[in-house]
Amino acid sequence: MYSKTIQKLIDLFSKFPGVGPKTAARFVFYLTKQNKKDIEVLSKTMLLLSDSLKTCRFCFNLFEPSGGSGQEEGELCEICSNLSRTRNLLCVVEKETDLVSIENNKVYKGLYFILGGTVGTLGTRDLKNLRVNELRERIKNPEKFKISGTGFDEIIIATNSTVEGEATAFLLERKLKDLKKKITRLGRGLPLGGELEYADRQTLSSAFLGRR
Repeated sequence: MYSKTIQKLIDLFSKFPGVGPKTAARFVFYLTKQNKKDIEVLSKTMLLLSDSLKTCRFCFNLFEPSGGSGQEEGELCEICSNLSRTRNLLCVVEKETDLVSIENNKVYKGLYFILGGTVGTLGTRDLKNLRVNELRERIKNPEKFKISGTGFDEIIIATNSTVEGEATAFLLERKLKDLKKKITRLGRGLPLGGELEYADRQTLSSAFLGRR
C-alpha cells in the first residue's frame, strides 16, 4: 500500500502514453532518490510547458517564440516563418513527433500541418478534434494564417503506415479532393505497420522520393 502522495504520482504518470502502473511506480521511486534541487528543476521545467510554449497559427506545432521580427510577432513557428522553405509543398503528419523525425532526418524542406491524431486513435466523440477543416482552410487561404507568397501545389499525406494511419489518409484524400490539388502519399519505404517517429533517414528518404 503506497502513501497518498506516491499513489497520486503513480496515477498521474500512468496517464502518459505507453506507461502502465508498474512503470509509473518506477518513475516515482526514481524521483524519491533525487535531491531537492533536481526535483525543483524538473517541476519548474514542467511548468514552462504551459507558460512559455505557443501553438503555431498555421501548422499547430509547439514552439517557444524567440521575439524575432521574422516570426510574425510570435504567431508562427521557426519552420513556418522561414522564407527559405519550399512553400508550395505541404506535408500532413499525425503528431508533433512525426514532424520532428522528418526534420531531424533532413529529407523534406516544405511546410507542415499537424492533424492531432488519427481516425483510429481518437474516439467517435473526439473525431471532431482531427483538424480536417482547419487543414482545408490553410490549403485554400494560407495568407489568412500568416503564410504569404505561396499557393500549395502538392499536399503530401504522411500518416503512419498503420491501420489507423491508412484509414486517416483515405479520409483526407476524400475530404481534400474538391480542392483540386495534387495529393500524394509516402512511398513504400516505410514498412507496413511502421511509424515515422522511428524511421531512419534512408527509410524516410525512400518514402518521400517514392511518393505517389
